[in-house]
Amino acid sequence: MNRASIDQRVLLWFEKSGRTHLPWQQDPTPYRVWVSEIMLQQTQVATVIPYYEKFMARFATLESLATAPIDDVLSHWSGLGYYARARNLHRCAMLVFRQHNGHMPDTLEDLQALPGIGRSTAGAILSLSQGIPQPILDGNVKRVLARHQAVAGWPGQSKVLKRLWEIAEELTPSQRCGEFNQAMMDLGATLCTRSKPDCPRCPLADDCQGLATGDPTQFPGKKPKQEKPVKSTIMLLIKNESGETLLERRPPSGIWGGLWSLPEVRPGDGNETAETPSVERAIETSSPDIPASVAAAQSVVRFRHTFSHYHLDIDVREMQGAHHKADAVSETSDCVWWDTSQKLPGGIAAPIAKILTKSFGDLL
Repeated sequence: MNRASIDQRVLLWFEKSGRTHLPWQQDPTPYRVWVSEIMLQQTQVATVIPYYEKFMARFATLESLATAPIDDVLSHWSGLGYYARARNLHRCAMLVFRQHNGHMPDTLEDLQALPGIGRSTAGAILSLSQGIPQPILDGNVKRVLARHQAVAGWPGQSKVLKRLWEIAEELTPSQRCGEFNQAMMDLGATLCTRSKPDCPRCPLADDCQGLATGDPTQFPGKKPKQEKPVKSTIMLLIKNESGETLLERRPPSGIWGGLWSLPEVRPGDGNETAETPSVERAIETSSPDIPASVAAAQSVVRFRHTFSHYHLDIDVREMQGAHHKADAVSETSDCVWWDTSQKLPGGIAAPIAKILTKSFGDLL
């Protein structure tokens, strides 16, 4: 493998065809690059751009992110999904603010010690913002390398991933490493795509071993297919006589962690009204007879939401709670009566926003 030849071809292509106008490429500080890299995990560039711009307008500095309430952070992440990223981003900012004087570390080891930052993200931060030679291996780069070197197997397998890291380390140049890494990501995103690679325009086509097989799309190997399990839940749309709706903050871990949601009742062992402790707390503020009436409550919305590892069938049942005069609720409260004319108390998951929008119109 002629590394110099690959460097030259990739960088020459980048100068002519690479992406240079993405918002995080403007003033690429370690902080700005870090936020973009976290947002781009499992999310396409076109989706990320408006979220990134909104997020950076609110949290322009690491200090502003570190000192912000988590509800504020999650509200600016609402709809982007994979909310553990936002929680880790906030935790990480607080740690950097306290332990590193507000400056992102400049070593691979120190960056990887922070929550939510793996080897590839750390390499991207160092190379894209400071020109420190470090390889990266995001999904796009994995695909380019696996095809160019005909590396068989699914990259989720340790031996396949190890081989791809070896190739990435060998190829990453000491000079212009940031441009090279960006170029490799761009190649994967624009030419060496998953299903319809544009091989005639690729600067690496001449010696691409995957192309030489006649079917470059066989590289990298696909993840072994597994049938997704189906889970079900009941969500309660509880309204009081003032027209307010009961919202509940979800636990910090798990799906939609830390976001505001509707109170939830998990079916269990044939007893559809077996409520979780958090729902018990929620219904105490409305009406003591709600648990017994869940099964009889009117179902107003039913739909399936799919996560990466399972399907969730959601049954929304509308209930009327007792009169309640909404008071100010502290940030540590688990429940709040939401006046639909007011701003939501914090971040909210897309499926819950869908339910509220269907119930109350375009209020979110």
